[in-house]
Amino acid sequence: MYTTHFGLREMPFSITPDTSFFFTSPHSQEALNTLLVAAKNGEGFIKIIGEVGTGKTLLCRKFMATLGDDFVTAYIPNPYLEPRTLMLALADELEITLEKDVDQHRLLKSITHRLLGLAAQNKRVVLCLDEAQAIPVESLEALRLLTNLETQKRKLLQIVLFGQPELNRHLELDSIRQLAQRITFHHHLGPLSRDDLDYYLAHRLRIAGFSGSRLFSRGAVGKLYAASGGIPRLVNILAHKALMLSFGQGKQQVSRRHVADAAKDTLPARRRVWPWLAAASLLAAAGGLTWALVK
Repeated sequence: MYTTHFGLREMPFSITPDTSFFFTSPHSQEALNTLLVAAKNGEGFIKIIGEVGTGKTLLCRKFMATLGDDFVTAYIPNPYLEPRTLMLALADELEITLEKDVDQHRLLKSITHRLLGLAAQNKRVVLCLDEAQAIPVESLEALRLLTNLETQKRKLLQIVLFGQPELNRHLELDSIRQLAQRITFHHHLGPLSRDDLDYYLAHRLRIAGFSGSRLFSRGAVGKLYAASGGIPRLVNILAHKALMLSFGQGKQQVSRRHVADAAKDTLPARRRVWPWLAAASLLAAAGGLTWALVK
């Protein structure tokens, strides 16, 4: 691959959520700070909303890795589960040994006993649910009932919901209004700005071992932002392909053309021009793309 060619120890733009590559942009750092403050305050429900590819899973993993020894974390990546199965998944994360075919009463009793035991050790339990927009409504209600468990001083379980904007629409349902009222901390995770993107690329390259000056030309960065809208996942995919193209041509720098070709290979024609206002000025300067947009 291109790692040796560019003097890299590893691939800098993998879409796997590796916390060593976590980039502290204003958006992501504010979101992480919100999570840490809310967790330490013992809030029952916390909500992080972001579009597809904005880094919610990476933020979730960074959050769990940053919590100290006073916390026990449980992580459910796919919560599209009916209430009982969701409770079983939580029990598994908390390392609770259950009898075969345990009934609902004993299941909840076992979870409560485990949570009380951890509280007695001064441990706080945080349950992180990724892709929370997929949680069935009845399972959301079951989660709300779990957060009723508390000592005289604090909740036995804190729940963090990481989801796409559809989660907000689910929480507007009258049937789960009590849960929505309990979300005291929330944050919207947005895309990278044009300036952030330059630092984002440099950050990931540095972590991957790059020690040169500028691997992506200024034109390449501008095109990368116009094509991706600052969505980190798309940035990673396009940057990776652009590096492959540059390597294939024996070049030492990624050009605007490399990024443009990567975008053509990756994005459907309708999505090559991302509809973010921040990118509009860049697109207006590209005469050929302006004609395509009008068409």
